[in-house]
Amino acid sequence: MNFYLINGLVIDPSQNILKKVNLEVRNGKIFRFFQGKPDIKSSKNKIYDVKNYIVSPGFVDIHVHLRDPGLTHKESIKTGSMAAAAGGFTSIACMPNTSPPNDEPKITKYILDKAKKDSKINIFPIGAITKKQKDKELARILDNITAGCVGISDDGFPVSNSRLLYEAMLIAKAEKVPVISHCEDCFLSGDGVMTEGHYSKKFKVPGISNLSEELGIIHDLAIAEKTGCHLHVCHVSTKGSVELIRQAKRKGINVTCEVAPHHFTLCDRDVDIKNSNYKMNPPLRSKRDLNSIINGISDGTIDIIATDHAPHTDNEKSVGFKKAPFGIIGLETALPLSLNLVRKNKIDLMSLINMLSTKPSKIINVKKGTLKKGSAADITVFDPNRYFTFKKDNILSKSFNSPFLDKRFKGKVLYTFTAGNKIYSLDN
Repeated sequence: MNFYLINGLVIDPSQNILKKVNLEVRNGKIFRFFQGKPDIKSSKNKIYDVKNYIVSPGFVDIHVHLRDPGLTHKESIKTGSMAAAAGGFTSIACMPNTSPPNDEPKITKYILDKAKKDSKINIFPIGAITKKQKDKELARILDNITAGCVGISDDGFPVSNSRLLYEAMLIAKAEKVPVISHCEDCFLSGDGVMTEGHYSKKFKVPGISNLSEELGIIHDLAIAEKTGCHLHVCHVSTKGSVELIRQAKRKGINVTCEVAPHHFTLCDRDVDIKNSNYKMNPPLRSKRDLNSIINGISDGTIDIIATDHAPHTDNEKSVGFKKAPFGIIGLETALPLSLNLVRKNKIDLMSLINMLSTKPSKIINVKKGTLKKGSAADITVFDPNRYFTFKKDNILSKSFNSPFLDKRFKGKVLYTFTAGNKIYSLDN
């Protein structure tokens, strides 16, 4: 609970701090920054010498599938939180597409109670918009927010019923929580399994049009503009989507958006049709779309990075590309993939930490993503130059469905602290 981090490069976007300075934690909270050496002889506090490493607010991922309740053969609150800590995440928001879906307070309470017991990180539930996520009747939105939900979403599915989405947005606006939207026209997506284009034709598989995502965004933006609700668009993946959100922001619509690391790292030409770990929704798009995503990150159109961590078992993913479920894990590879943006001079380190920590906290209105004095000591320490290979044996998630298995990465979390407690160490 009490310790020093000395000789590190502290980056805190919430205070515009980027400098080499020491940090003292007392009673699980940030106590002070200071220069010079601590008095080791008189100090009973543990000292971590983090020279040449980055010290930042703990990362915050607002788009994680923990699969609990009901689908714990894929992931659990315990294993998901362990994977998050290994990736530098001290807070995550979990999506409601569980079994049953989180559409009422008793399920929110289950998640929060289990998190207290099984998780060493902060877990914030997101409640469903519609009952059973069936797009026919509103869930108990207000009750779920009162119970502890920090946002509402039917992620995994769009809310195509405009009347329901309109009513949900009015509730969300009044309660000051975001509507976190999976934007898709499922009639257009049909039975598609990868992005529509040259490679879907080459592999002779059904394609998913960019238009399916873009029409969904147009629909949700129109209702958000009318209601004044905060709309947060999940997993943006196309050039058209980036431009729609860019225009909406210029127009003054209250909209934010996220991108998953795989969408600024891989494109459809990378897909191995024999490996269903390359199957996700939205799918890996074209190189042109990927470049537009990166431009959207650079110019600030895209607000945050979120993993869309979606675990599935090996058995579920081994039935062939067409039949396998959509989704990949992402918590333990987010940092090195995101650091590539810095290495390519697309953004700087301050902006990256902002996208991984400070901005996500603001979107879901939680007091995280900061190293301000008196705040909970949620801290990530990482070495941007440390190489590692992403191997099954070292993965803390219960599932292994990643196209990055056995890939060599640069950038590794060394320590993760939540409320001053060391919950992850590379050495242990």
